[in-house]
Amino acid sequence: MKIVISGGFGVGKTTFIGAISEIEPLATEAAMTEAAANIDDPGHRADKTQTTVALDFGRITLDRSLILYLFGTPGQERFVFLWDDLVDGALGAVIVVDTSRIDDCYPVLDYFEQTRTPFVVVVNRFDGEPRFDLDEVREALELEDDIPVLECDARDRESVKNVLVALLEQVLYHRLAV
Repeated sequence: MKIVISGGFGVGKTTFIGAISEIEPLATEAAMTEAAANIDDPGHRADKTQTTVALDFGRITLDRSLILYLFGTPGQERFVFLWDDLVDGALGAVIVVDTSRIDDCYPVLDYFEQTRTPFVVVVNRFDGEPRFDLDEVREALELEDDIPVLECDARDRESVKNVLVALLEQVLYHRLAV
């Protein structure tokens, strides 16, 4: 089963996949350069030195017949042309949000709503960042009540696992509602 991990630039998609993957995640990353500094703004994440330029990939084997394949989209707008291929055949998506850059997730939400891909929204909790109530995040993103909004520490395997379980529940909800 294919699951897409998406979100804006620097929200923690690569970290999310790395926390749960049973294999060393394939991350098509490149060093951030001065040439990209005016294009790929890491915001307050000045320590960010790598950026995904194509996709991230990880795998979780649930049993011999059931494997989750995790595909992470690049967060930069200039790579959005890759998204259709990454999302094709996906069971659902996790949209990772950084509340300090909330505007970055509007195009991502629009994309998954247009493709009718079931998704959950995850607020990645960064150390030292202000915390917002999840209802405030839902309101800011203008999300319907049936879309789960969760919090997660993308570095923590158990936290990521809980998000994936919530996504699978959301997928079932959508399948049964049809």
